[in-house]
Amino acid sequence: MMNKRRMLLNTLFLIVVFSLTFYYIFRDQDITALMNAIKSSDTRYWFASIVCVVFFIGSESIIIYYMMNSIKQRVKLLHCFLYSFVGFFVSCITPSATGGQPAQIYFMKKDRIPIPVATLILMIVTITYKFVLVLIGAFTLLFRPTGIMNYLEPAIGICWLGLLLNIFCVAFMLLLVFHPTLAKNQLTFLVELLARLRLIRKKERHLKKIEAAMQQYQDIAVYFRTHRFVIWNVLIITLVQRLLLFYVTYLVYRSFGLSETDLVTIVILQGMISVAVDMLPLPGGMGISEKLFLSVFAPVFGPLTLPGMIVSRGLSYYTELIISAVFTVVAFFTIGRNERTIEG
Repeated sequence: MMNKRRMLLNTLFLIVVFSLTFYYIFRDQDITALMNAIKSSDTRYWFASIVCVVFFIGSESIIIYYMMNSIKQRVKLLHCFLYSFVGFFVSCITPSATGGQPAQIYFMKKDRIPIPVATLILMIVTITYKFVLVLIGAFTLLFRPTGIMNYLEPAIGICWLGLLLNIFCVAFMLLLVFHPTLAKNQLTFLVELLARLRLIRKKERHLKKIEAAMQQYQDIAVYFRTHRFVIWNVLIITLVQRLLLFYVTYLVYRSFGLSETDLVTIVILQGMISVAVDMLPLPGGMGISEKLFLSVFAPVFGPLTLPGMIVSRGLSYYTELIISAVFTVVAFFTIGRNERTIEG
């Protein structure tokens, strides 16, 4: 888990970003009119959105449980749900979601799951999670459907940036998996260079970490080659998982009594916002996600764009944050407290 100093810094950073976002959204706004617009929406769609958010988080639990069983690693399904809630909570409060997986590994270790096994499973989750974004972004920006591109025009630059960053990230992880020797040589060269430039100390320690990491990636490569059907199923579940969260925006759109724009357009537009912000060093894409929503969805929501953004982000991000926080506390008090019992 994060040490106390890092957790404090992340919390302060989150507060600062939230405050700036709050100021940007509500400055010069008629709060009374804004609240009246939100109150006029149909809250039944909100409850449906919350269900989608819970299923979004739960989908990762199913993936973890499925892959654990594929390698004969027994684990409680309930604990897999808790791993997912912990991962999403910590990801929501750390820049670029960097803290989620270390936190999950911490709880898996408390559950007596070997760290190499936990790392293998979560690395595959990460690769497929980002690969789905690459598919959505590449399809949209390469085939350029006219209706979609008209809406994306104000954000086209950052969409391309987000796509390229995600492609680089997925390609680098796959390079580590399928060409560990080449990756090891490149990383070793980088460490040697940084050491000569006196930008890092304790070079040998970094080289040992690279050596240990390469073994883990070799294990992942073996898994990819021997469990192709499992990987395919994980990719499909991940696609559905991502679309569930993007669907929240459509439900919010309908909650305001709007219906002119079709489901596919709204889901793809929200997907492209995720492509754009996923790799940016902001917790939950906070700030930039709100700005892109106001730009991209202005022709869709019209005068209800700001209320729509507040409700959409409130349901898809802040609800996810709150629910995950609650179950993270549950994880602290349940996982590892008693000897783990194995389900038969």
